[in-house]
Amino acid sequence: MKYLQTKIVLFALIALFSLEVFAQDDEQLTIEATVLNSDAKPIEGAIIKDQRDNTLAISDDFGFFTTTVDQDSYVNIAASGYKSYTVKVDDEDLGDIILQEGSDDEVQIAFRKVDKENIIAGGVSYVDVPEILEKNYTTYSLDGLNAFVGGFNGGNIWGTSNYLVLVDGVPRSAQSPLPIEIDQVTFLKGVSAVALYGSRAAQGVVLITTKRGEIGDQKIDVRVNAGLFVPKRYAEYLGSAEYMTYYNEARANDGIDPLFTEETIFNHASGSNPYRYPNVNYYSDEYLKKVYQRYDATLQISGGNERARYYTDVGFFRTGDLVDFGQAQNNKTERFNIRGNVDLKINDWIKASIGTNATYYNGRGVNTDYWASAANTRPNRFTPFVPINFIDPGNESAQILIDNSSTIVDDQFLLGGTPLDQTNSFAAIYAGGYNTFTSREFQFNTSVDADLGGFLKGLTFNTMFGVDYSTSYNQSFNNEYAVYQPFWNNVNGEDVIERIDRLGADASNGIQNISGSSYQQTVSFSGQFNYKTSFDEDQHFSAMLIAGGWQQLQSGVYHRLSSANLGLQLAYDYKEKYYVLFNEAAVHSARFAKGQRTGYSPTATLAWKIGKEDFLSDSSIVNDLQLSVSAGVLSTDLGIDNIQGAGDNPYFLSQGVYNQSNGNYYSWRDGALIRTTNSLQGENLDLTFARRKEINVELKGSLFNNTIDFQTAFFSNRVKGNIIQASVLYPSYFTNGFPQSSFIPYINYNNDDRIGLDFDVTYNKNFGDFELAVGVAGLYYDTKAAQRAEEQFENDYQFRQGLPLDARFGLQSDGFFENETDIENSPNQSALAGGNVAPGDIKYIDQNGDGVINDQDQVYLGKAGFNGPPLSGGLHITAKWKDLTFFALATGQTGAYGIKDSPYFWIDGEDKYSAAVRDRWTPATASTATYPRLTSQSGANNFRSSDFWMYSTDRIDLAKIQVSYDLPKAILGNSLFKSLNIYVSGSNLLTISSEVELMELNIGGAPQTRFYNLGVRALF
Repeated sequence: MKYLQTKIVLFALIALFSLEVFAQDDEQLTIEATVLNSDAKPIEGAIIKDQRDNTLAISDDFGFFTTTVDQDSYVNIAASGYKSYTVKVDDEDLGDIILQEGSDDEVQIAFRKVDKENIIAGGVSYVDVPEILEKNYTTYSLDGLNAFVGGFNGGNIWGTSNYLVLVDGVPRSAQSPLPIEIDQVTFLKGVSAVALYGSRAAQGVVLITTKRGEIGDQKIDVRVNAGLFVPKRYAEYLGSAEYMTYYNEARANDGIDPLFTEETIFNHASGSNPYRYPNVNYYSDEYLKKVYQRYDATLQISGGNERARYYTDVGFFRTGDLVDFGQAQNNKTERFNIRGNVDLKINDWIKASIGTNATYYNGRGVNTDYWASAANTRPNRFTPFVPINFIDPGNESAQILIDNSSTIVDDQFLLGGTPLDQTNSFAAIYAGGYNTFTSREFQFNTSVDADLGGFLKGLTFNTMFGVDYSTSYNQSFNNEYAVYQPFWNNVNGEDVIERIDRLGADASNGIQNISGSSYQQTVSFSGQFNYKTSFDEDQHFSAMLIAGGWQQLQSGVYHRLSSANLGLQLAYDYKEKYYVLFNEAAVHSARFAKGQRTGYSPTATLAWKIGKEDFLSDSSIVNDLQLSVSAGVLSTDLGIDNIQGAGDNPYFLSQGVYNQSNGNYYSWRDGALIRTTNSLQGENLDLTFARRKEINVELKGSLFNNTIDFQTAFFSNRVKGNIIQASVLYPSYFTNGFPQSSFIPYINYNNDDRIGLDFDVTYNKNFGDFELAVGVAGLYYDTKAAQRAEEQFENDYQFRQGLPLDARFGLQSDGFFENETDIENSPNQSALAGGNVAPGDIKYIDQNGDGVINDQDQVYLGKAGFNGPPLSGGLHITAKWKDLTFFALATGQTGAYGIKDSPYFWIDGEDKYSAAVRDRWTPATASTATYPRLTSQSGANNFRSSDFWMYSTDRIDLAKIQVSYDLPKAILGNSLFKSLNIYVSGSNLLTISSEVELMELNIGGAPQTRFYNLGVRALF
């Protein structure tokens, strides 16, 4: 049957569907058909329903459903417990439609999927990635999600950074799946939300769920992108002449004669002969591209029927490099991946799924670190190139060297160098060979779902098994090469190279070297029984019994990283308004002694769906409102690897450690060899898990006819019993300097407190053809060292207890020393400077009044933000008018401080001079200087942690702007394309900060970049 008229009656449309959906026994099923216009918007009043018991077949028999529908409109069919289905009304045969079990709003949480309305545990947020990609194409799975999810700032969840990432239930890197492959990302933050995942989940969990096929016709989705990376800012270093001038000044400050003459400085400044008087700018266009490219393409195919559903994608990207000479012109990074997910219905009670992924990653680079050289090599040090045409043609020995050189750049230059610079980045990039990095990653996971209702109504069983294997290695051709040192002279007013010395030799053995080999294997398993029942219409009960764990083997690591736990979840609700949720997990860790290897993690949640109460049923403001309170204790062994002194032995912290050594000690008998037994660590068989104790309160809902959705959570937790080895808690005789020994054990002692609030609010509103969506999300948290062993500090202002966990300590500055008299009348700072304090050095405040400046005068300076700033958040805006969509995303942070402690700022000795030294102290600039005096010696007095070098890391970033256009259906007509979308975007566009230059600056590495992209997406 075909529709040739512009209008039809819905009963004929439904008759054509031959739609069959199956409900559970004795349940009543409601079918709802919603008519949509050509823009897929509901037409007011065009909603019809029918209600049947058990099996429902829609056919001609239900012809009383009558309405008119414009051609090219859409009809959405929905039924409780099934995913909705939208079909276009056109002149094609519509065929049969079978609704798929599930929900459009299902959210993956711990070991199960639930409808978003049934997320009870506090501290759960999620994002639908395909919806974001419609307006914001990204290439990293978690990119920009801090603007959509409260409590996550990219680096931490609720102030802790060691969160667990699970991709399809298996521990994997967040970089493993591309955003285009992802269906959903769920953030589990609260104790009830993470408890079932065991010890390794105690600092939060990120669940990444990849796409699955859906019942229906095959869909083909192709996306192609091409983009340009544009450097934002390069480090600014002094040129040769300016460097020499300042370096002479530094020597004069130290009472040393100048190194460079005025004539030499002038010759370098004039630029008349940059080969004799080099002034090398590593960031010039001579060596770097203005932009470099990135290309990517992906193909997605999905579809299926009742028995089998499939999804697969194939992707490729290639990225270039900024360095633009020698072998570096071939630098590149390439990634090819293929993923496949298949879901099978074996029979009426068994389902299975299989997921596979293979990623091939290749990179090519040079055998040197160009960016490190750019940050460290002084501009006058050597000439990278020796011009052949400056060499005296009559110098036969020089001509022989030229003829035998393996590398002549552009047929004009030999590679330059000096006896101290025989290896340098320029020569290495031209003649030192190259390397390739190869990585291969293979992932496999499978699951089986069994409906055991035949044994016990409401009982099901699920099991999952996953295994990943990845390997990587470097291959390189490491060539030896010669560099040449020129010796110049001036003959008749012209510069001439009298002779050249060859340093080193050209040699290539053709051997491909293998290095950096590594591998990783992860095996993951879980099995669970699920049970659901209802006592009556108002009371519902569910339970899960779970056994799960995973093990990860890494090259070079003797002991495998393991996680194993048993979990029990019990849930009860009354009238789907009042909820009780209880979790209990028993976790295992081999890092403790026998008897201490099992920990318990009980949590509980009470929730109230206030929006379902009668007093809000007719509210014009509140559409939905839910309040939940969660509390519990999580046992964890996270953090042991980072314990100072644990080294490679984190599995034996509870044991006493002894070793034997031969020592040259006196004995009662002359000539006897003394063998000693040293104690290196005391025994503590009671060492056990740290415990995260938490309470959190969450409020979420929808307001004003669902135009505003909000979610906010308050949390307060204490991690009690962090493991330390503290000498101050034991008598002094527990340690000995010679021979080196210790009887001090590791103990559970330190307590850490965190308190905070997260939030996300979204506003959605349609104004005719114009749609607007605005969302803001953020996290504020504070930390406190609740208990510390601090007897080593003499002054209470140095106590860490009671201060933030990321407290930054340092000296408090008091300007610069003005003159020798100022130095004499100030507290003694010789201990800091090795006895050498001079005018122009930083003067510090004597905190304890003992007349001496030393480490006892360090005070609390501010929060360092090691796990993220105290306040962070993001804003996203989507504005759509007909087929045109505008999207913008911004992020911001405030409350943390950094220290300018890189070699770009802490400059002494033979360091390369940055532009920072222009503001140095001299007697003439004493009133305006913002940088201490220059020194060619050690700057020990000045270059240490102090508020002088502190800066605020407050910033706002315009992270993304994208404009998308969907070609109208009138243009596409009956072409091959179902839809065609074109978009342009810019990323990392703008930073607003009081320290914007510093925020945009990379020292010793490739520069930060803006990225401009053009993309096309086509659906077939």
